[in-house]
Amino acid sequence: MAASAQEKMTPELLWQLGRVSGETVTADGKSVIYSVSQVKLSENKSEKNLFSIPLVGGEAKQLTNTIGAEGDVALLPGNKIGYSLKGQWWEMNADGSNPVQKTNVEGGMQNIRVSPDGKYILFSKEVKVKKVSGHDFYTDLPKSNVQIYDNLNYRHWDAWEDGNFSHVFFATYEDGKVGAPVDIMAEEPYDCPQMPSGGAEDMIWSADGKSIVYVCKKKFGKAYAISTNTDVYEYNIASGKTTNLSEGMMGYDITPSFSPDGKQLLWLSMAHDGFEADKNDIIVLNRATGVKTNLTKGWDGTVSSARFSNDGKKIYFLAVIKGTEQLLEISLQKDIAATNEKHIRQVTSGDFDINDMVAQTGNTMVVTRTDMNHAAEVFTVDLTKGGVQPLTTVNKATYDKIGMSKVEKRWIKTTDNKEMLAWVIYPPDFDPAKKYPTLLYCQGGPQSALSQFYSYRWNFQLMAAQGYIVVAPNRRGMPGHGVEWNASISKDWGGQPIRDYLSAIDDVSKESYVDKSRLGAVGASYGGYSVYMLAGVHENRFKTFIAHDGLFDLKSWYGTTEELWFANWDIGAYWDKANADTYKHFNPSEYANKWNTPILIIQGGIDFRVPIEQGLQAFQLAQLKGIKSKLLYFPEENHWVLKPQNAIVWQREFFNWLKETL
Repeated sequence: MAASAQEKMTPELLWQLGRVSGETVTADGKSVIYSVSQVKLSENKSEKNLFSIPLVGGEAKQLTNTIGAEGDVALLPGNKIGYSLKGQWWEMNADGSNPVQKTNVEGGMQNIRVSPDGKYILFSKEVKVKKVSGHDFYTDLPKSNVQIYDNLNYRHWDAWEDGNFSHVFFATYEDGKVGAPVDIMAEEPYDCPQMPSGGAEDMIWSADGKSIVYVCKKKFGKAYAISTNTDVYEYNIASGKTTNLSEGMMGYDITPSFSPDGKQLLWLSMAHDGFEADKNDIIVLNRATGVKTNLTKGWDGTVSSARFSNDGKKIYFLAVIKGTEQLLEISLQKDIAATNEKHIRQVTSGDFDINDMVAQTGNTMVVTRTDMNHAAEVFTVDLTKGGVQPLTTVNKATYDKIGMSKVEKRWIKTTDNKEMLAWVIYPPDFDPAKKYPTLLYCQGGPQSALSQFYSYRWNFQLMAAQGYIVVAPNRRGMPGHGVEWNASISKDWGGQPIRDYLSAIDDVSKESYVDKSRLGAVGASYGGYSVYMLAGVHENRFKTFIAHDGLFDLKSWYGTTEELWFANWDIGAYWDKANADTYKHFNPSEYANKWNTPILIIQGGIDFRVPIEQGLQAFQLAQLKGIKSKLLYFPEENHWVLKPQNAIVWQREFFNWLKETL
């Protein structure tokens, strides 16, 4: 059946897709356990269950069907599977039979891990550490509603500081019986897992179960707000002593992982305090000698995640390489200090992203994979030949009935004579003899990769299915094109990156099938900032704009955003004369007199990264200038749109606006 006769992707179809995550491989190496989250639109929530499928392929078996989201999946002795559900620890047989709730801990637990010897249980839980509310200070005024602060970081991401901090606990564990929990961060005003989106990867058992390794930024208030200096700590169960394993390493130190024999520990590390998008290197610590080795110091790239091979002779890692995220390996030399970039080999290649390394079994790595036409599914990788084969097909029925978009790589010459990669996504029934409205997609971050990801909001397949060509350039500031390209956007937000955007749309607009009179620009976060900048400098290239949670006025943004390490590194304080040119030339509000194009402005009410005044100022400007404009305000959403029905409204309004204005 021709693509034109097939159904097209719609917001409703997109949100019916199962969201697949890999969990683990069974102890015998014969089956893969994975989870699927299914959105229940009428209930405005999702349901997550566990499944099993043979590693060689075959029919999947559903293991759980209890209401709630199963997580923290672990293999247990006796061919059992452990998992968390509704804050408690459960166990079941490998075939899903006989699910039993083993614990009944008051208040529940998060990020649960049972020790390798099964004698202890590890988890995180919120603890009240600081006084914040009026009632905290004045117990005779229980009905007061006031928060009292004398330091920064009084709010973060989407929540106000309430004096509670997530701490790491362990307790004895015997067949569901949990002993008295020990808070290994007692009285500390710090969080583990890291806020806002850290998880169980921030807290792990040592291979012998005698210690806990965890990630924490042990800073409070203003010190926290201006720093990215997380460290990797080890807590000894017997002595109660905590040691900083990454002391003196000043940037992010994250995602620790042990070698199979427990003699080495790796983690990812950034060199500079305050630079959240710095080059991520693989550090290996020799547990016996205390010597740390940076394995990727000389490699011109940045690592997404890493793990030891099952035999401990290699490290597998993920990294973005020229617009796609791939699996690579490092062969460890006998003298680990001799290991360098010459020992790195790219295992996979193709127009897809390897999103996650689930587990290794023999010569196979189980991964999840996406591309711009397909949501994540579980795949297997032949670690010798690099072949990537599908294992799960959760969303096949949906994809079989819709037309696929053609996705092309296009290399474009920039104004400073560099080669820039751009993805061009075409409608499923694309006919080069016709003319199409075309959207310039502006990526956020600003230093996040524009690869073969599959978003449930900024979904290129969905945009193209509505009849738009999408141009998505890897402009300055994105990883995958060398460290210099990645870092060059800092302090130059409105400079070369904006020229890169214009180079991309101008280049693609030369094609006969692009309707140059119907160009739009869309984006969120730094992408929203880019739209606001383009609104003032585009010289009538674009007919419409859509900006989501974008930075409109840098001065008021600096005064209200919370992660000041980011603001300091990329923009700088507005009162520092060294940054005067940035605030004058790269500030969208400075170009307000040139705005003349219809714009849809989207703003989250609890977005503290890009607070509400940014969207409101932009909308007020457009309204007062008589520009066709609309404000889409989500009171309960943060920097993203997470609630399913809100997301459908978002997409309907997005495409309604384009129909009206493009």
